[in-house]
Amino acid sequence: MALQPAAGARDLNPRQVESNRRIRQQLAGLYRLWGYQEVDPPTVERLDTLAAGGGIPSQELVHLVSDDPLGLRPELTASIARAACTRMADRPMPLRLWADGNCFACSLGDAGRQRIHQQITSGVELLGDPSLSADVELMRLLIAAAGRLGLRAEHRPALLIGHHGVLQALIGDLPTPIREQAQAALTTYDPLALAALDLSATERQRLQDLLQLRGEPSVVLAELRRLLGPMALLDELDRMLSLVAPSAARQGVLLQLDPSFQPHFNLYDGLVLKLVCQGSEVPLAIASGGRYDGLVGRFSTPASLRSMAPAGVGFAFDVENLRELLEVGNEGHAPVLVAYNRPEQLADALNELERLHAEDQPAELLGQAVPTKAEADEHAGHRGCRGVHWLGS
Repeated sequence: MALQPAAGARDLNPRQVESNRRIRQQLAGLYRLWGYQEVDPPTVERLDTLAAGGGIPSQELVHLVSDDPLGLRPELTASIARAACTRMADRPMPLRLWADGNCFACSLGDAGRQRIHQQITSGVELLGDPSLSADVELMRLLIAAAGRLGLRAEHRPALLIGHHGVLQALIGDLPTPIREQAQAALTTYDPLALAALDLSATERQRLQDLLQLRGEPSVVLAELRRLLGPMALLDELDRMLSLVAPSAARQGVLLQLDPSFQPHFNLYDGLVLKLVCQGSEVPLAIASGGRYDGLVGRFSTPASLRSMAPAGVGFAFDVENLRELLEVGNEGHAPVLVAYNRPEQLADALNELERLHAEDQPAELLGQAVPTKAEADEHAGHRGCRGVHWLGS
């Protein structure tokens, strides 16, 4: 019998499960405040839905052995967009929906073995609204969530903002065969791949400069206007950022405009964003998303188009990265240990345990008497409790 989980899978201990649950509840409460309604997309979907019109490579999908081409969802957006365009198309627009749950993806390990990755995500989708106001709402909701979760100054939260249209404009003059290679090199931050492109020295240097173009939005926008000239899209980005900046300043979130940024999954055709924080050792990406009008268009039907514009924008949090970030130095939700030093005090200890629970204080019982509080403290340390409630004689 195998004693280890499958390659890429992991076991969570009770403390980790509790932390994940608490994060999901905090986010769910905020989504509801903003008018978002919960949906529960299926874990198993048809592969053509999961591939999101080619935006997610087939080799990254977990395929199931079945009569139909089925797999496990790698993210939540495609399933929600499909449902919005079919079962929910007759509802008042726009649709504000949220969901959380497990997602699964595949990769190849160093030895060429397949690894399955399980990720808990929590996010929102705003469907049927192609306007700038929808983009701004999503960004401000994401920033509000950063505040609700308790991100602190030492986490250095930064919201990276890009736009698919801006990136396409920047590489639009390149020869068609090279354009895709240039985009891949820019979005993966690969200067060696850029240097290997069959381009003139001038074009190659221009792309190398683009690789470094990121930072304070007004500075980056000024450089983009110099490179691209007057553009309605840049004016729209400027307006969007001006509406988001006050909220970001209040929550201590740094805004960074990054024209070459694109998320891993190729779902997006407009705004793209990623929230990054400094972890204990390395930066952690805790949320990402963007606008995916083309994906909604793929699922649209003549009936849905009568009431719903083919438009969608959303984001999702990586719950486990959030847990890793927020658990450092955070023992506020650990239980206290109720301990006693004489066997006849068991009834008193149980009564004290229930009293603490009635006050919504996490507490657990040490099931046997111990002679000293020092020994009880040792038990509490081993069990991860934040202290001892001692019933001594």
